[in-house]
Amino acid sequence: MKQRSYDMLGNIAVVNFPKLIKQTEKKKFAEKLLKEQKNIKTVLEKTGKIKGRLRKLTTKYIAGEKTKEVLYHENGCAFRFNIDSTYFSPRLSNERKEIASKIKKGENVLVMFSGVAPLPIVIAKNSKAKKIVSVEINKEANKYAELNVELNKVKNKVEIVQGDIIKIAKKFEREKIKFDVIAMPRPQLKENFLKEAFMLSKKGTKIFYYDFSLISEMNLVIDKIKNGAKKYKKKIKILRTKIAGEIAPYKARVRIDFVVN
Repeated sequence: MKQRSYDMLGNIAVVNFPKLIKQTEKKKFAEKLLKEQKNIKTVLEKTGKIKGRLRKLTTKYIAGEKTKEVLYHENGCAFRFNIDSTYFSPRLSNERKEIASKIKKGENVLVMFSGVAPLPIVIAKNSKAKKIVSVEINKEANKYAELNVELNKVKNKVEIVQGDIIKIAKKFEREKIKFDVIAMPRPQLKENFLKEAFMLSKKGTKIFYYDFSLISEMNLVIDKIKNGAKKYKKKIKILRTKIAGEIAPYKARVRIDFVVN
């Protein structure tokens, strides 16, 4: 049997089997994986794509311990989450570390679409940020986010806010809350949420904007940001364009760093 692609999330391996493969072959591969990788306790099969605003994955149990709860470590942090009811990407580990390295002492940070709070917690543990506000619409993810904040002992720095960023941004605007840094690790949705980012920015605010694009069309993402800035009467300066991981042939997750002038 050929090597199958899989993601390791702490104690769980999620395998992406090709279509038409027999269940006996899946079981055989899973047992081999458990034997060879002692830190893997559970093998699941990825049975559906990550979809929707809650970014939920669908998996099926194949072998090992019957659990879908993960304990995962990265960047000096620990995270618990349910693999089916919450979103987590281990492939963004270096991205999280890089963003944390760009946060200056005393800065107030907003992380939109924060899931179980990996980015807010990595920032809290690896920077001298004053406060990180973590906003996520998925109630289950927020339960784990609260748990992870406790687990990593960063309750004094990370505030978990459950809800739709569109409504939360309006509330923050009424309260005249602005941020020094805004990170936007967006899911694949039509809305760009630039309106909300500009509402909560001030002169000097750095924004890390993520999008999904054909590699040959990354300039269109920059155009989208510039058009958004023009629409909401903000002057900006593009600082950096980066491919933050390929998600399909010729298609990538891109990160555009810009500052509000």
